[in-house]
Amino acid sequence: MGKFNKTDKHYFRNILTRVSLVVTAVIIIVGFLPRNSGPQFRYDIGKPWMYSSLIAKFDFPIYKTDEAIKGEQDSIIKAFEPYYNYNTAVEKEQIGKFLSKYKEGIPGLPYNYVTTIADRLHRLYQAGIMDTPEYSEISKDTTSTIRIVSGKKATNAEIMCIYSTMTAYEQLFTDQKLAEQRQILQKCNLNEYIQPNLNYDEERSETEKADLLSTIPLASGMVLSGQKIIDRGEIVDDHTYRVLNSFEKETQRRSATVSAIPSTIAGQILFVATLIMLFTTYLGLFRKDYFEKPRSITMLYTMITLFPILVSVMMSHSILNVYVLPFTIAPIFIRVFMDSRTAFISHVTMILICAAAVKYQYEFIIVQLVAGLVAIYSLRELSQRAQLFKTAVLVTIGSSAMYFALQLMQDNNITSMDHSMYKYFIVNGVLLLFAYPMMLIIEKAFGFISNVTLIELSNTSKDLLRQLSEVAPGTFQHSVMVSNLAAEIANKIGAKAQLVRTGAMYHDIGKMKNPAFFTENQVGTNPLDKMPRIEAAQIVISHVTEGLKMAEKFNLPSIIKDFINTHHGSGKTKYFYISYKNEHPDEPVDDSLFTYPGPDPFTREQAILMMADTVEAASRSLPEYTEESISNLVNRLIDQQVSEGYFVYCPITFHDIAVAKQVLTERLKSIYHTRTSYPELAKKNNKTENTPPAKQ
Repeated sequence: MGKFNKTDKHYFRNILTRVSLVVTAVIIIVGFLPRNSGPQFRYDIGKPWMYSSLIAKFDFPIYKTDEAIKGEQDSIIKAFEPYYNYNTAVEKEQIGKFLSKYKEGIPGLPYNYVTTIADRLHRLYQAGIMDTPEYSEISKDTTSTIRIVSGKKATNAEIMCIYSTMTAYEQLFTDQKLAEQRQILQKCNLNEYIQPNLNYDEERSETEKADLLSTIPLASGMVLSGQKIIDRGEIVDDHTYRVLNSFEKETQRRSATVSAIPSTIAGQILFVATLIMLFTTYLGLFRKDYFEKPRSITMLYTMITLFPILVSVMMSHSILNVYVLPFTIAPIFIRVFMDSRTAFISHVTMILICAAAVKYQYEFIIVQLVAGLVAIYSLRELSQRAQLFKTAVLVTIGSSAMYFALQLMQDNNITSMDHSMYKYFIVNGVLLLFAYPMMLIIEKAFGFISNVTLIELSNTSKDLLRQLSEVAPGTFQHSVMVSNLAAEIANKIGAKAQLVRTGAMYHDIGKMKNPAFFTENQVGTNPLDKMPRIEAAQIVISHVTEGLKMAEKFNLPSIIKDFINTHHGSGKTKYFYISYKNEHPDEPVDDSLFTYPGPDPFTREQAILMMADTVEAASRSLPEYTEESISNLVNRLIDQQVSEGYFVYCPITFHDIAVAKQVLTERLKSIYHTRTSYPELAKKNNKTENTPPAKQ
């Protein structure tokens, strides 16, 4: 039996990865999907029934609306008589305290005032005294009554026949005899002897209230098995609407009694698994490189899984409206960090899965697909905040327009249409603006880099680039030139221009360690000329490793570090290598001492940088700048890179390389202002036969 080679292992690893992703995503999504078994219909009051005739398959009650039940509950609560316990000990204690304090009489008044006040207090306590805040709440309705429990007897009492501590104090002075001596009696602080003797009996009151509320019937009528509920084309009125609602509730209740709803779960698993497998198949056929990048796969399946979970939770717990969820954030992120086609396929897959949890599936799918297309079309490249604002506005307009169109198709009467949905589209657009700050989270979590970040990094006032311009001005100017050349090539061949521009700005930052050893920063002699060739080569090579150290120190993204690492590939410092071989013709040469650490470029952008960097540096050494000399230089250097295999591991084509040559030649001609050479006069038989050329 033959052994598996690396290709076989790689193939089976990819298969296992895909199967694991599909299974995990399906389990998570299905675990959150609501278990809505039975038919799901769309219907509204005043609209025609769009489905076939609906016949009841079982007996079920016609449930009242929540508003009707709430009204009956409010009516019962309004008429409810709360229970209060009558405490006889309060009267005895308070009147006893009063008599004890004024047993010698009230100063300035005859003794009979003491007995009069004690009698008035007795009458107040007999009527009943409540705490003032509690009394104020109940007495809002002057017809309210309460039940006073004294021992085992409960009697009804009107609230207006009872006193609060405040009204009881005022009642004392309605007696003319006491009112005449009010100034003297106020010094006695009679309010201290007026305390509540009616205490709310919470347990008995709440039990009684619950018993009364439980008597409210939840249904008003029955539908018998075999009875027609509604026929196609009939208008849904208030009664039919309640019947249809009751039918759906009863269907769900009956389905919930079945063990784990096996048929519903099986259908959901099949539905979700099919969509996830189709999406995975798309990646396997057209985006194989994403399977090689864990961050890409993680983000894609996170997006596809997250929104169905949110929709399921919102539907299961009746939280807000699903249209407030900014579904288009997913295709925006995938478009910015990956590509448009994957963004669209991901959005379609995500929306179709979400549709399994919503009620009005047709409307939801159409509106969200249009919103996703608008987002993808309007945001080809995110580089400014204003672009995201424009996308949010366009998505809101697109969603609203599509919903309005669907309403027109169902009901041509604009005045009777439901306009409440548009506020959800506006909220959706506002939430979509949070995609900008969330982009930083996505970058940090999954290791991506957006154009916004690249633009920020390429700002020459940034710490590292500003330091480069001060410490190594020649290298800085070289980096600027290379970034412009590389970006133009990228634009011509459809590569990522902003990425290669930013990578070019940082590719030589390692030269800040020893700037004087590099020709672009030198004025006069070159210190490398006086050094041994091996040592000189090591100094030149070290600018790559030093650049990586600086990139680590300043937390540059890994994709920028790749430009530093690959801009020389695994090539040699040829000047020192050849010089050393010429000086030591009979000695073996350790090639590694003259070789850059590599690796060779593995993306088109890295290959573009290598070509632009090599050509721009070499162009400075041309003895003269003519169209022919520049063209020869560009062709010779790039052809040499191709022949030495620098571009074997990157997806750049011969057409891309040809375009790069053309761009570099034209740009260098423009930079160095080459002019057309004037022809010399040809002589024949000592006579001039050619006329002088016109001025150019």
